[in-house]
Amino acid sequence: MLETPAPVTPEPAADYDPDSADPQPHGALAALIGRILAEIEDLQFQSFSKDDALDLGLRLVELGRQRSHPIAIDITKGEQVLFHAALEGATPDNERWIRAKYRTAVRYEVPSLLVGLRARAAGRRIEDDPWFDPQEFAAHGGSFPIYLRGTGMIGAVTVSGLPQKADHELVVEALAEILGRPGLPGR
Repeated sequence: MLETPAPVTPEPAADYDPDSADPQPHGALAALIGRILAEIEDLQFQSFSKDDALDLGLRLVELGRQRSHPIAIDITKGEQVLFHAALEGATPDNERWIRAKYRTAVRYEVPSLLVGLRARAAGRRIEDDPWFDPQEFAAHGGSFPIYLRGTGMIGAVTVSGLPQKADHELVVEALAEILGRPGLPGR
């Protein structure tokens, strides 16, 4: 019986900071994009129920509390909010960010961080495109699609309250744990 080879994951790009105006290490942006593409492939569910949403949401609450993160958490499938919580320190602004990041992930069917990074890789900012309404969308990290293997995106899990890369990484950490992939490369 042939074994399926493990996915090849690029080296982590811990040096790239999407919030920094400082020069970034050569190749760091491409490495981060590659890592996110590998996360998309690795972090897919076989099925996703309301109980799965609750487990994922509670795991994010637990991680947020352990680390004293002032975050808001949302898991939405279609028009239905399956989980929503705001931890100590979260503000009403986090709710706006959650909706804007979620709309971005849903529109492009990829993590919201990836949308902004791809624009940067093309030498521009997506916010400068005339069709990109920053009142409706946010190409900042924190919203990660919920993918069903063989089906595609069915919803998204979103966190707001930390720097955008940290929001993204917290969601990826929780997804990896829920999916039994805590050793996901790049974590």
